[in-house]
Amino acid sequence: MIDAEGGDVPEATIDVRRAEDRFHTEISWLDSWHSFSFGEHSDPSNTHHGLLLVSNDDVIAPGGGFGEHPHRDMEIVTWVLSGELLHRDSTGGEGVIYPGLAQRMRAGSGIRHSEMNASATAEVHLVQMWVPPGRRGLAPGYEQHDVSDRLASGGLVPIAAGPGGAPDAALAIDTPGTTLWAGRLAAGAVVTVPDAPRAHVFVALGAADLEGAGALAAGDAVRLADAGRRKLTAGPTGAEALVWATP
Repeated sequence: MIDAEGGDVPEATIDVRRAEDRFHTEISWLDSWHSFSFGEHSDPSNTHHGLLLVSNDDVIAPGGGFGEHPHRDMEIVTWVLSGELLHRDSTGGEGVIYPGLAQRMRAGSGIRHSEMNASATAEVHLVQMWVPPGRRGLAPGYEQHDVSDRLASGGLVPIAAGPGGAPDAALAIDTPGTTLWAGRLAAGAVVTVPDAPRAHVFVALGAADLEGAGALAAGDAVRLADAGRRKLTAGPTGAEALVWATP
């Protein structure tokens, strides 16, 4: 396409990815679905969308979890859908993450952490997402903030943002121009996916319909490129959605 001044206008793309087509890891204590290449699952054509590198949809069995392990130079946001997750890290950061509590771990120059199901009787269901920092070698750290009241008011709530992203986000990440939004939407509720060069819309729970993409079930995602604002409508049982807007 050519704009009014003779310059190229990027073509909008809408790429629907179904839940069952994701990479899958299943072991005794973990049922994990990966939206992008992760661990032993490698596909050079599916490594990221915009700056979103990892989006793992995990169910951890009672008493299970990830023992202490290292990370470096990554901004990691964890969003719990049900149950409780116990986080501990080498900076002294510790907390139980529950639905409505936004959490960010900055790996920076190096961090070790563990993530364990806090319950001996109930599963924990979470989505963990990674984006790269704008600067390497930052001091590692941990941040959490309860956004339950904001979620209850409806609409998309800015959960994490870097410089140039949503100014009122609950958490700070060092990823320029990037914002993670979350919505806990009642049946039939309509929100607008922000305009961004790259947007990733993930239906974590329930069902929804995205303008131009159609019906989406739990676990489905849509990768938008230069697609402008799009209406997202929650299905008859409502929906919980996570939306990344990145350069």
